[in-house]
Amino acid sequence: MNILLWHVHGSWTTAFVQGPHTYLVPVLPDRGPDGRGRARTFDWPHTVREVTPEQLREEPVDVVLLQRPEEFALAERWLGGRRPGRDVPAVYLEHNAPDGDVPDTRHPCADRAGLTLVHVTHFNRLFWDSGRARAEVVEHGVVDPGHLYTGRLARAAVVVNEPVRRGRYTGTDLLPALSEAAPLDVFGMRAENLASHLRLPEERCRARDLPQRELHTEMARRRLYLHPVRWTSLGLSLLEAMHLGMPVVALATTEAVEAVPAGAGTLSTRPEVLAAAARRYLEEPEAAVEDGARARQAALERYGLKRFLDDWERVLTEVRS
Repeated sequence: MNILLWHVHGSWTTAFVQGPHTYLVPVLPDRGPDGRGRARTFDWPHTVREVTPEQLREEPVDVVLLQRPEEFALAERWLGGRRPGRDVPAVYLEHNAPDGDVPDTRHPCADRAGLTLVHVTHFNRLFWDSGRARAEVVEHGVVDPGHLYTGRLARAAVVVNEPVRRGRYTGTDLLPALSEAAPLDVFGMRAENLASHLRLPEERCRARDLPQRELHTEMARRRLYLHPVRWTSLGLSLLEAMHLGMPVVALATTEAVEAVPAGAGTLSTRPEVLAAAARRYLEEPEAAVEDGARARQAALERYGLKRFLDDWERVLTEVRS
């Protein structure tokens, strides 16, 4: 199939484009949100093709995969009047947990006929009001980075983008207390001034933004993965940490309670319990190795790439037919 999709979520798209199709990714001169083109920091195969709006007018498209409400109008205009869900089969992929009047938040596609609404977690489908739209769940898949865990650095890895702006959503306010239990290395976009924002010494809260190929190696050198996020769908970095063989210390919120089984780490809604778990891993590296191995096995079984691509193949085939 020729599948049209925008480059919205780099990590998710990296798994999706491992399938057997041709992936048409819009590109604009400024490479802004509506035309980022191919990823610069992720490894995508040659089957991902950059296409301009002008090229899309004549391009055969079998399925449109939409990820933002504004893409309905973009797709119709750039496809020369072909309407997603009517003139060309369409799927709307929802990455995020709902905001606003939770749990009564109505999804933008709730009343749209002719397309399938796909959620990335069961939590998302439960909390979004999908109305009459056909709603399915295709859980995340991860390209296995390998069992890279060493845990040699007695520090906790945290991966979050824009922790200052997103604040309580990402649990940024919890980091000062947690940094007393384990010094933190925070990886992600626009995290550079995090220590000064939190009034922490640089050694207790270091921040860097790395491309994915370097990020996985650096994460795996840390003793544990800390996931203090209050409200998100399910951070792919959490699943990547489990694939790496890292033990997980996470808030027991949203889909994390499904993703992290017993024996793979510690889940709790009490920050003091998370702090105690982080201290234990720093003091008992053997326990970190054992729990990390269980985390990796659980991630491979539930969030492996083959299952993910098989699920998407079923959805795309059904939508196209």
